[in-house]
Amino acid sequence: MASHAIEIRNLYKIFGPNGVDFIDRVKAGMSKSELNEKYGHVLGLQDINISMPAGGVMVVMGLSGSGKSTLIRHINRLIEPTAGEVLYDGVDVCRMNEADLRDFRRHKTAMVFQKFALLPHRTVIENTVYGLEIQGVPAAERQKRARHWIERVGLSGFENHYPNQLSGGMQQRVGLARALTNDADILLMDEAYSALDPLIRVDMQTVLLELQKELKKTVVFITHDLDEALRLGDKIAILRDGKVVQQGTGQEIVLNPADDYITAFVKEVNRGRVINVETIMTPLAGNPEGMPIAAGTVLEAAARAMTAANQTIAHVVDASNRPIGSIPLAAIIASMVTPAEHDQHAQAAA
Repeated sequence: MASHAIEIRNLYKIFGPNGVDFIDRVKAGMSKSELNEKYGHVLGLQDINISMPAGGVMVVMGLSGSGKSTLIRHINRLIEPTAGEVLYDGVDVCRMNEADLRDFRRHKTAMVFQKFALLPHRTVIENTVYGLEIQGVPAAERQKRARHWIERVGLSGFENHYPNQLSGGMQQRVGLARALTNDADILLMDEAYSALDPLIRVDMQTVLLELQKELKKTVVFITHDLDEALRLGDKIAILRDGKVVQQGTGQEIVLNPADDYITAFVKEVNRGRVINVETIMTPLAGNPEGMPIAAGTVLEAAARAMTAANQTIAHVVDASNRPIGSIPLAAIIASMVTPAEHDQHAQAAA
């Protein structure tokens, strides 16, 4: 199935009976607190513009109350926008009629929730086929597809168990199998792994990354956890008070935080697992020296390989094995350490 990008343009959400009446005032600079205190309306989203990559993982990140769950619910229009557009394959979801919207929700999107949202009286396989039942897919086809995805998420042998017989991590695997069985183009994951223990959470991130390599779904993943965002996201947008503070790749955000707020976020990040060798390499001067390291390798892996080989310098090679740059071990180690000015900015933001 071909994936299509999602474009969010000039999106506003003002909660309250007369939200539309306040759009112009918010655009003119009315603050969230003034809107709430004077007029009893809540500014949920303010002028959101995000291009979500087709076939990639878009992570929307922010603390509680930043607007990230409100944003994801606009993509399948569980929340009506006050103004703006949500385009999928060039079509504005916000202008769809009821029949088109129902079709879009059933066939194009699937949602994975934090609290699993499994039906307690249905077995694993009965939960997994639920979306296909609603679509009217024949029983034999439903069973075949469901069994395939139950196996792919590692739940073979648990088809006839009920949710209360499963651990949290296993329940979330059922939620993922159900979403994948629908064969939807867009996977919406709202804090999907937040309720899981740390080790199970990392395990589920790995499952998603491995499946995504093959499936190339357009995934929108909501989290408040920066490590999770950096591990999963092809692109990340950070929200604060309903506004996008910064968006870009994990590397771009870690290396060039937009303000003190983001600097405080990225201060504790393991930079060695985010920054790639080609980001810090220098152009080759003469023949390549040392061992070859593939472009795209993160600094931590490069440092480990060089140390094991007792090398203090390496050269970076592209996909065709051509040398493209030089990288000393000292430069790798220096780049893995948080810059002193980031520490100062983070303290100022605290």
